[in-house]
Amino acid sequence: MTSEKFNLFAFTGKMKILHLSWIAFFITFVVWFNHAPLLMAIASSLGLTPSEIKTLLILNVALTIPARVVIGMLTDRFGPKIVYSSLLAICSIPCFMFALADTFVQAAIARFLLGFIGAGFVIGIRMVSEWFPANELGTAEGIYGGWGNFGSAAAAFTLPVIALWFGGDDGWRYTVGITGILSLLFSFVYYFNVTDTPKGSTYFKPKNIGAMEVTSKGDFYFLLIMKLPMYAALALLTWKLSPEGVSLLNELTSILCYIGLALLFIYEVSHVWKVNKNIFTTPVPEMHQYKFKQVAVLNILYFATFGSELAVISMLPLFFAETFELTPVMAGMVASAYAFMNLMSRPGGGWISDKFGRKPTLLILTAGLAIGYLVMSMVDSSWPLWLAVVAAMACSFFVQSGEGAVFAVVPLIKRRLTGQIAGMTGAYGNVGAVTYLTVLSFVDYSVFFLVIAATAIVGFITLLFMEEPKGHIAEVREDGSVEMINVG
Repeated sequence: MTSEKFNLFAFTGKMKILHLSWIAFFITFVVWFNHAPLLMAIASSLGLTPSEIKTLLILNVALTIPARVVIGMLTDRFGPKIVYSSLLAICSIPCFMFALADTFVQAAIARFLLGFIGAGFVIGIRMVSEWFPANELGTAEGIYGGWGNFGSAAAAFTLPVIALWFGGDDGWRYTVGITGILSLLFSFVYYFNVTDTPKGSTYFKPKNIGAMEVTSKGDFYFLLIMKLPMYAALALLTWKLSPEGVSLLNELTSILCYIGLALLFIYEVSHVWKVNKNIFTTPVPEMHQYKFKQVAVLNILYFATFGSELAVISMLPLFFAETFELTPVMAGMVASAYAFMNLMSRPGGGWISDKFGRKPTLLILTAGLAIGYLVMSMVDSSWPLWLAVVAAMACSFFVQSGEGAVFAVVPLIKRRLTGQIAGMTGAYGNVGAVTYLTVLSFVDYSVFFLVIAATAIVGFITLLFMEEPKGHIAEVREDGSVEMINVG
């Protein structure tokens, strides 16, 4: 940990790491959402039907759920420098595949594989936690998350302009290809300009890579229960792609996917047992224990915050277009106000957490989140458009500040497991998005917003069981000595 001053305009030491990391995250989001603002041109070029377009949107988030868990494990084991650099380089390949696609199947495969780049977020969470002390961590993680997350909004504004500049039927292809080149080039920039820890600090690794460590018998079963919603979300995605949904998968393939998910869960349970079976015979010393309920609460809160953000960003242009009879371009510009809040709200949530405590901040922001979506459920054509936009921006403030406050806590639970904890919490955000978008396919906009508000209330209740991080985390160095890491 470095003691240098927190200066946002500096580009040395820990600030250099922060800036390079949020730029890496920004690029992953540009690549992940490079298709969204170009969908009309892509659909025209490839001759896609409306159901095929919806399928591409579903496929784009499908792989991110397991990917965030896997990438979290790899980050803890090999370090964020090599994992982030590798992710940026490797994911440029499916980006190029999508740019060169001539059929729906080719585009669908490329989009499915590109879901992996959505896992980049969890890598930087561990990187930033290595460089910033506890009293600055919320602010630093908020800047990393908020400015990086803005990549989706930046893509929405810039990529259509670049495509128009190229012109012709292939303008979208060149544009998507440029984002792939950007990802590939920055993988080298990141690799040669960062280190996993400040000089002289130890990078603590988990004892095992196959599954998350827990420190009590009760937490062993709690971890298995918290795995179930992730598999349920993947089963839900399979159902949406089956003959009962958009018919991308035939009945046999769908059944095989369900069987595969069941077998994968059994395999994961065996790994969790393999990693943690010792706790049933040998109690973990108190100084090395952590409470998994802290992780579970953050999972539920991120389900409601980031899950709702992903879902609302997907549907908000259509909501404004249909409610206020706007043109698609105007609706897109109005809806972008929601995403724009990321620049300040997420860092703001982290900063408030640093100043006023993690749990009180989360309680206030989660209550605001529930009220915000309750207000959004009341918006209809009788409202002035400007008031509806203000309501969306106010709601967005609580959503994204809440995300910043969640990840102000994640690195303070167990240092060597930070990547895995961030991966699981991040995956719950995608589980939330899948759940909310599925709900939206059955109900009207008002009920959709009410459902999100209800889950925020559930999050508020579970938050009452979370404990404010305090004291120290004990981690063992390679030489056997113990380092005490201050968490506030």
